[in-house]
Amino acid sequence: MRIAQVSPLIESVPPQTYGGIERVVSNLTESLVKEGHDVTLFASGDSKTSADLYAVVEQSLRLSQTPRDPEIAQIIQLEKLIQMRDRFDIIHFHIETIHFPLVRHLGIPHVTTLHSRLDRPDVISLYQEFPEVPVVSISDAQRQFIPDANWVSTVYNGIPVNEKFNDSPGDYLLFLGRFCPDKGPEEAIDIALKSNIRLKMAAKVDVTDKAYFESRIKPFLEHPLIEYLGEVGEPQKTELICGARALLFPIKWPEPFGLVMTEAMACGTPVIAFMEGSVPEVVKPGVSGFIVETVQEAVAAVSKISQLDRRLCRKYFENRFTCQHMAQGYLQTYQSVLAEWKRKAHPGKPVFKKQDHASSATQPVISKGIAFQK
Repeated sequence: MRIAQVSPLIESVPPQTYGGIERVVSNLTESLVKEGHDVTLFASGDSKTSADLYAVVEQSLRLSQTPRDPEIAQIIQLEKLIQMRDRFDIIHFHIETIHFPLVRHLGIPHVTTLHSRLDRPDVISLYQEFPEVPVVSISDAQRQFIPDANWVSTVYNGIPVNEKFNDSPGDYLLFLGRFCPDKGPEEAIDIALKSNIRLKMAAKVDVTDKAYFESRIKPFLEHPLIEYLGEVGEPQKTELICGARALLFPIKWPEPFGLVMTEAMACGTPVIAFMEGSVPEVVKPGVSGFIVETVQEAVAAVSKISQLDRRLCRKYFENRFTCQHMAQGYLQTYQSVLAEWKRKAHPGKPVFKKQDHASSATQPVISKGIAFQK
């Protein structure tokens, strides 16, 4: 199957540090290539992939030394995709909803995975306007805010099965991700202090959350039980997870999935999570962690964490959240979308006329690894 994967340009694929969506796109792309599919990844030029890489920016926008307007870069990416659309059997979008007006006239099968929150007040009006766009949820809980959207499937995010497993963890708890109120870093600190256990915090601070970090988090970083590590890369993150007694996930928002929970389970590290969003679909109480509703319940869960078998936690991950599970879920989704597309025999011609690609001035250069416009 010839598949286009369209990723956001903010982070590379995979991301060098923080970036859940881009990590999922990378895992899916590499898995599909291993399955023998012809995959083209539309992403930033510093991405690393075994698929064909087509880039409209040389470096991910967040790390770029040259300021770039994300909207302009995304529009150019979509234009290049339009020019190349005849090369693909299906296009898989991971860029939320900016492409919705385009796909209505694109004339090729497509599907969109919705990776972000859907509880904003104006979201319903968008799906009332575009009820036909096929979309994939990353948890069943994610659907509750727009139940009438054209849901094709639910496919859980998957990560590689690695050899990093630790049956003898260290003496600390771990908070990973981003410093913002929704992620619950204050609650994580409270849980650690009341449990009298060290807490390592490896998280990034977005510009929009800087004031929150300075006023609500930074004052605690001088406490001897709290260790701030900043934003960490993949190898360091894995080592941190393996050594933790438990991952704290005290979220206060309807998290669509929570990739870090599966990253913890893959190392055999249990998760203590608040009852929000996808948590009940990801965490199995008494096996891969505990689901709680208050800080006090979380403290009680910390005292019981040694009762869990980390090998069973790892096994639970292997049975549900691997790259292979994700790839198979999406391949079934693609087949479903293609069958429905064929059934409807999409009438009419695409609005976009085919362009003459014979000119060497406009012909994209594609190779295994990377492609740019000449």
